[in-house]
Amino acid sequence: MYLVYQPEGSEEPQRWKYLPKKLMSVERELLEKLTSRNFSEFTVDVQKGNSRCRRALLYVYLKRQHPTLKFDDVDFAWDELTLEHSKGELQLMREQLTEDSVPPGQLDAVRAKFDEEIAAAFEDPEEEGKAQLPIAG
Repeated sequence: MYLVYQPEGSEEPQRWKYLPKKLMSVERELLEKLTSRNFSEFTVDVQKGNSRCRRALLYVYLKRQHPTLKFDDVDFAWDELTLEHSKGELQLMREQLTEDSVPPGQLDAVRAKFDEEIAAAFEDPEEEGKAQLPIAG
């Protein structure tokens, strides 16, 4: 999964690979402090679209590049920050589909939707053959 930030007026988005299990302990603790959530709750809330969690995650990634950055300086329009699955993650999710995992009669439509998303998704060359879903446990 990728955190993708493209402020209005920028030509190219900034893209960070979001692997919750690979965040350093200091970063995880900072995310917990900024969001008042334990890290497991934080990872779920990021994916659900919680604005403060996404802002805190963007802050952590930007702070890596700009160590003096303050949290209060991070501000973005909702459409400037997205989470995107990689091509490999989407393929893995598609492979895991079963008739029991989707409403009756909708399996073909769900697979077709995944096929569309896979065709447009970012392909991570490091991920080939080893894609995992980005859930922290």
